[in-house]
Amino acid sequence: MAEPPLKPMLQKPPGYKDPNHTAQPVARPPPRKLILPSPLSQKNKKRRSCCWRCYCFLCLFVLILIVVIVAVGGVLYLWFEPKLPVFHLQSFRISTLNVTDKSDGSYLNAKTIGRIEIRNPNSRLSLNYGDIEVEIASGEGTRTELGSTIVPSFIQSKENTTSLKIETVVSNEIVDDGAGRNLNSGNRTGVLVVNVEARTTIGFVVDGRRIPPVKIEVTCGGVSLKRLDRGNMPKCSIHLRRWFL
Repeated sequence: MAEPPLKPMLQKPPGYKDPNHTAQPVARPPPRKLILPSPLSQKNKKRRSCCWRCYCFLCLFVLILIVVIVAVGGVLYLWFEPKLPVFHLQSFRISTLNVTDKSDGSYLNAKTIGRIEIRNPNSRLSLNYGDIEVEIASGEGTRTELGSTIVPSFIQSKENTTSLKIETVVSNEIVDDGAGRNLNSGNRTGVLVVNVEARTTIGFVVDGRRIPPVKIEVTCGGVSLKRLDRGNMPKCSIHLRRWFL
């Protein structure tokens, strides 16, 4: 005998809960801890903020100070109009010249006397000169040293013209045979070329106050004795060697 057919299983509706089924408890995540800023971090932030404000204030102060200094310096420059002095080689002559030929060479004995004119073109500023180191040489290309000297420091008043006397002496200086002959002939004919170099410091004086000096180098060269004898006073060139000492 055939078995009766099986009844189909009923489908459970959506959302159906079995009353006999025990639900498993769901694990909850642990509660999060609230992180509060520590007093130390707050102090560091305040300290950094204070340092930043101080830095900004310092930068602003330095900027204002620079602007003020530049403005004051510009006004003073326009008021005083500082100018460098003007140098001229006024005169030069060789009072003593003796070249002696010996077995081991030629020896020079000479004495020179010259004058350098210095003019201060400033109407509101005096000039403060340090010790002036002067060197005298003759010739073009191959030069023969004729001695050196030092002129003591001095202060030149406003719009003043000063004439410095320069004397040098050379004793038993060995020279080339040709240089000795050129010195004798050039001195007799007046074609001997003279070169004068001077090094000193110069600073401006304002109401008795001395401004820090600068180093200068003065060159008076390429002029013959004949030209100087005619009254020509060649202008010397000035070179700044360093701004501040």
